[in-house]
Amino acid sequence: MEVTGFFTAIIIGLIIGALGRLVLPGKQSISIWLTLLVGVVAALLGTFLAAILGVDDTRGVDWIELALQIGLAALGVSLIAGARARR
Repeated sequence: MEVTGFFTAIIIGLIIGALGRLVLPGKQSISIWLTLLVGVVAALLGTFLAAILGVDDTRGVDWIELALQIGLAALGVSLIAGARARR
């Protein structure tokens, strides 16, 4: 991965992580760095899942891929916030 790809992944991960947090109701008590990590992982997994489903390269905006990424980010944030709340 090139340096520009790394920075792009961080920016996209931050956006996906933030959108995942916005989808969830209530306040999540996780740090911005953990949100970033969840967002990067969700973006990568969402892209991989979209490729498996064959919807990763469509004309225009890849709305299905974006929805998968946000859904995975929301799932990740909720799992981590729930695990941290039990401590």
